Amino acid sequence: MLSGCGPYNFTGTGKIDAKTFQVNFFQNNADLIEPGIDRTFTLALQDLIQNQTNLNLVSNSGDLVYEGEIVDYRTTPMTATADQQAAQNRLTIRINVRFTNKNKETDDFEKPFEFYYDFPGTGLPTGATLNTALQAIFERITQDIFNDSLAKW
Repeated sequence: MLSGCGPYNFTGTGKIDAKTFQVNFFQNNADLIEPGIDRTFTLALQDLIQNQTNLNLVSNSGDLVYEGEIVDYRTTPMTATADQQAAQNRLTIRINVRFTNKNKETDDFEKPFEFYYDFPGTGLPTGATLNTALQAIFERITQDIFNDSLAKW
């Protein structure tokens, strides 16, 4: 009585012909450098893949390899008040990703992933505001990378 459309697991990844993955350090090559976001992003991507798959993280010779660089980090005003002050600012981060599947080369890609976080114009992306922004941006970007490389949605 049971039928299906092929192998599937609850993470949404289907059948993966891989046992290991590696995430190389994502260098921050943006014009505006925010210290530490390269490490924070690299760890966020590693954590997401570890938490949503049964793949083992390795430091080299992984079946799946994620690498790239942070290419843009910018804050722009989005709306203005009557006295020409920023009422809302947007922090945008773009990351170029190269994904390699050593067992299935047709899955390989290189493409940018970008997301943003809006915050009040009176504040700066520092401290708690920056931490909240990075968490929201990196959560979305890492999930998009996961979906494109493993989930095939």
